[in-house]
Amino acid sequence: EVQLVESGGGLVQAGGSLRLSCAASGFTIDDYAIGWFRQAPGKEREGVSFIKSSDGSTYYEDIGKGRFTISSDNAKNSVYLQMNSLKPEDTAVYYCAADKEILKLWVQPDYWGQGNQVTVSS
Repeated sequence: EVQLVESGGGLVQAGGSLRLSCAASGFTIDDYAIGWFRQAPGKEREGVSFIKSSDGSTYYEDIGKGRFTISSDNAKNSVYLQMNSLKPEDTAVYYCAADKEILKLWVQPDYWGQGNQVTVSS
């Protein structure tokens, strides 16, 4: 059974940092593109970043450039999102997702995690 389990969210003050983890099971992350998405209250879900651990390529939407860093650990079959200089507008439920195709990952990935709340207080 394929599963993606996020952890590491919580409450942090503006300017602080959090590291989100996405542990995959049932498949090998090396064969997939893994992405982070977020959904704030009353807003649509948006892409944040993705990584292809097979070649180390990464991508960031503007919302995370310079503040967020995505990484992977194939030995742990996990992907991480280090978030620094957090702002109140980063408050959202963060999801990881997986798909074999990058374009499909950004539109309709095959697998989703359950989501993890990140709250940034001002």
